[in-house]
Amino acid sequence: MDQIKIGQFLKELRKEKNITQEALAEVLNVSGRTISRWETGNNMPDIGLLVELADYYEVTIPEIINGERKSETMNQETRDTAIKMAEYSKNESKVEKRKIISVLMIVFGAFLINSALAIFPNESSWGSIYSILGAIIVVIGVGVGIKTLIIKKSRRIVTIVGCIILLFGLFTISDYVTVAHFHQVPRFSYSKSYGENVVEHKMLFFTVIQKNPGTENEQVEFAK
Repeated sequence: MDQIKIGQFLKELRKEKNITQEALAEVLNVSGRTISRWETGNNMPDIGLLVELADYYEVTIPEIINGERKSETMNQETRDTAIKMAEYSKNESKVEKRKIISVLMIVFGAFLINSALAIFPNESSWGSIYSILGAIIVVIGVGVGIKTLIIKKSRRIVTIVGCIILLFGLFTISDYVTVAHFHQVPRFSYSKSYGENVVEHKMLFFTVIQKNPGTENEQVEFAK
């Protein structure tokens, strides 16, 4: 604690008030000599008088002890820090909400895909419609989730595209297994051609022929 600095600060505060040492002494009910000793740094006011001085000069006790006012820069920095902390807290809350939404969307989308594949028969277009809808929800959920994990936009796009390709691959494999092992028509064909007792299901990587559809002699096989 620098008493000389404190004394100089007290002197500056008194001059700002445009008051003499004698007049201040009357206000504080002390002698003029006491005020002089404070301002020269030879002595320090006791705690009770320190409180009165702080109130009279409209400063804080820490400012008197430090021998200087808190600068506007310091105050601004304090305010800026408080604002940033508040923004950080809000951002953390948003991140947590976004994660929860992402997980819920992914789970719901996956549930919709599984339900569609389990409930609707292969011949029904509703199975593929609800499966694709579920896949879209999953992709959106992934997009919401990675927004907080991956900063670069290009990487987020690559991740989403990768997710789309993965889902497309799963649907394609599902259809392949359905035809190869269960001899059922694929769900996700992009085109159907109808002939006499024959339906041709076109997939991206293979074509499936359905012979005698809807009869006991129905056959489902890959086109040669």
